[in-house]
Amino acid sequence: METPREVLFKTLKDLGENEFKDFKWYLQGKVLGFPGIPKSELEKADRGDTVDLMLRDYDINTIKVTREVLKKIPRNDLEEELSKFPSDPKDILTKCQG
Repeated sequence: METPREVLFKTLKDLGENEFKDFKWYLQGKVLGFPGIPKSELEKADRGDTVDLMLRDYDINTIKVTREVLKKIPRNDLEEELSKFPSDPKDILTKCQG
């Protein structure tokens, strides 16, 4: 099974350049009550760097935040695909514990 990091990276690779730019713009603001990632950190971030920043700031909620932003840009096809991966922290912990 793919890790959240791998799933997120694959998802961001499916975004076009302008969609990726919009995705990062939304991450600068508050998403689902989580504080934004500073613009200075996202400005030159590629897809891998962006995944790392999201995991750092959103931790176990990164999939949930990603799905919310994908709805806004809108890339509902990717959001729907990501919905197959556990995004609720309780589900993630249960899956990790076996």
